[in-house]
Amino acid sequence: MNLKYLFALSISFMLTAQTGFSQSKNLPKLKVSPNQHYFVTEDGKPFFWLGDTGWLAFSKLDREGVNKYFEDRKAKGFNVVQVMVLHNLNAVNVYGDQALMNDNLADQITSPGNDPNNAPEYDYWDHVDYTLEVAQKNGIYVAMVPVWGTNVSKGNKVSKEQAVKYAKFLADRYKKRTNVIWLNGGDTKGNEFQDIWNAIGTTIKTNNPDQLMTFHPFGRTDSSENFHNASWLDFNMFQSGHKTYAQETDPTAFKEDNYKFVLRDWDLKPTKPTLDGEPSYEGIPHGLHDTLQPKWNANDVRRYGYWSVFSGASGYTYGHSAVMQIFRKGDKPAYGNKMLWTDALNDPGAGQMIYIKNLMLEFPFTEGTADASIIANQGEKYDYLPAIKGKEYALIYTYNGRKITVNMGKITGDKVTASWYNPRNGEKTQIGIFDNKGKKEFQPSGKKEDGNDWVLILTSKK
Repeated sequence: MNLKYLFALSISFMLTAQTGFSQSKNLPKLKVSPNQHYFVTEDGKPFFWLGDTGWLAFSKLDREGVNKYFEDRKAKGFNVVQVMVLHNLNAVNVYGDQALMNDNLADQITSPGNDPNNAPEYDYWDHVDYTLEVAQKNGIYVAMVPVWGTNVSKGNKVSKEQAVKYAKFLADRYKKRTNVIWLNGGDTKGNEFQDIWNAIGTTIKTNNPDQLMTFHPFGRTDSSENFHNASWLDFNMFQSGHKTYAQETDPTAFKEDNYKFVLRDWDLKPTKPTLDGEPSYEGIPHGLHDTLQPKWNANDVRRYGYWSVFSGASGYTYGHSAVMQIFRKGDKPAYGNKMLWTDALNDPGAGQMIYIKNLMLEFPFTEGTADASIIANQGEKYDYLPAIKGKEYALIYTYNGRKITVNMGKITGDKVTASWYNPRNGEKTQIGIFDNKGKKEFQPSGKKEDGNDWVLILTSKK
């Protein structure tokens, strides 16, 4: 056994003793694709963002729960989890560790050492470190909100000076983490307290230029509305929200039509990726607050996913009411939730998200562009048919089993192969081979009803 190996082994043992867990291999750094619309890894491989909202994971999951959650999300194909670093300034984790001294954002409580088996050594920030390590072992990037927006927008509890010091602390602590993405803001209006958000964004980005950053905005708004030209913003994120068409009273809002955010952002300069970072959650009431309302279900989360991705989004974030709040026995429920987070992990929508990721990875999706001219019978609301194409493929989605009439000739080749793809189970069925000219009607199986969704795949016949 050579000395170099012995030295490396001793360093590994020392690291394990100091941290309570061994360092896993870093994930590839993420960057924006050459055409500026999508994500790729540092070695140029396409990266389709499939996110989950585990907002309260740092504070409400113990180490066992952290492992269970990330192992489950890995198994279901998720590669990003969105989490709040601090939900409140008085944040305390499941072990009773407080994050800040006197609720001061600039004064973090840290202790020497970080051994999980030694309580006095293991502080709030060590548990964040542990969670990031578990995520990394499971191939998952963690998109972290430094401090949730209400802490800034209500009561003037955070000054610009505190924000800068806190952001510098985060940047220094997580500088070497390749699986960290930053979500500035946190369900907050981008036109308010911009000095705070710009201070946090600029401080982190200046110190950690290789970590991607965006702004997580208030419902039915988009980071591009206020921060598109910010030097720290690498990609846009919108929150399409939780209201139905009928519940939205703002005549200027896109309502449930989340694809409109994508189409608008696509044409902005400078070019940046965009995605829906918070659509309607599975299991949450329509409009959020009236618990007597129907709940959004798997059909709805699929629809938001395909609508946005087939319009050119760089990925999609799913969410579940019970999982996003890590609802446990004895917790006070939000939004009328009664399901334990451990049970909600297996709700239908969560298991179906992998099929949109698998489908996109079949194709060179980073060359994809939305093309409304493919559709000859476009509809509105739930009859809308989004279409995206590359040089040799086109993908069209119907939410309700509606007939699709295609203007052929939009991809290369004299002939095209047509197939149906089932978003509920990922099964593919070939339809046939057709001339790539004129108009062609394609009728999915089943009734015309919401949730009978299908993807029409057209590929150039070689």
